[in-house]
Amino acid sequence: MFVDTVIEDKALHKPVFLIGLSVTVLAIFFAFNLTNTIFGEFLSPVIGNPEESGFFGRLAVSFVLTILFVGNLLLISFARLKIQILIVWIELFLLFLAFAYSFDLEIAYIFQNDFICSTESARAKLCTPSKIGLMISKGLFTTIYISAVSIAIATVIAIVGAVAKLSNNGFAYAISSFYTSLFRGLPLLLQIYLIYMGLPQLGFMIDAIPSGIAALSLCYGAYMTEIFRAGIQSIPKGQWEASRALGFKFGLILRKIILPQSIPIIVPPTGNQFIAMLKDSSLVSVLGIWELMFLAKKLGAKDFNHLEMLLTAAMIYWVLTIILEMIQARIESKYKQKT
Repeated sequence: MFVDTVIEDKALHKPVFLIGLSVTVLAIFFAFNLTNTIFGEFLSPVIGNPEESGFFGRLAVSFVLTILFVGNLLLISFARLKIQILIVWIELFLLFLAFAYSFDLEIAYIFQNDFICSTESARAKLCTPSKIGLMISKGLFTTIYISAVSIAIATVIAIVGAVAKLSNNGFAYAISSFYTSLFRGLPLLLQIYLIYMGLPQLGFMIDAIPSGIAALSLCYGAYMTEIFRAGIQSIPKGQWEASRALGFKFGLILRKIILPQSIPIIVPPTGNQFIAMLKDSSLVSVLGIWELMFLAKKLGAKDFNHLEMLLTAAMIYWVLTIILEMIQARIESKYKQKT
């Protein structure tokens, strides 16, 4: 985190800024007219019936929310940096939960089984796990499997593509540039359909999971090619020339000298691509693959409880991305210490 070395009063501690912020926030809340929400119901002893409160009710609700919002920011500003971050995270998470609660969800539905093993014959067979258990045991495993394999293949493609784009060989450069232009220019969903339905027309029968992996690998391999190329080109040209002057081969220079120095530059954008790929793996659900998104739609459609299952999938995806962010931060920290 970048730390400013100039010590000055915080903006929230300046009266002029505080007044300006309060007026701005008040205008925003007033424009959205929150009298018919839970806030209006909470203030009903003061404003009366929210639907009939008119201008006074609208202004009163906006004023109270402004006091709470600005006062909250002011109190948080006195805490230490890490405490500030923790408090804001907790508050935003609680707001997210409140947003989800407003949908009138049946939380118990997420933990229900599709059927109950009530007889001895049924107990002798495998019972269907709860909906969230099925999403974790099958959907999560499939999502991680597809993403991990696709990430590995995309990395290999990116390295080869980057080297080809830096090559003096016209054929290699032409193929690499055409590949990156094509696969960065087409929507990922369209690539999935083209591979799954197009290859059988050429006589290559391919299942749904390999099709999804191929589409993800080729698409993200094209984006990562440019990341690797930029990372390699960030190393001063003099190191290439000095290495060649010493008689080193191209592959040895790339493997022992250039790539180790370019990795700290490559890791941050590549980590972002990994996270994006994890979420975009949900697109393979159109092929009927039992990954998280497919199961969320399938299980929710049975009893029209779509939001319960979609929010469950959202939380699982969120946890996965947080784990990837933590791994990425550790890798970045490791290479930062080396440099």
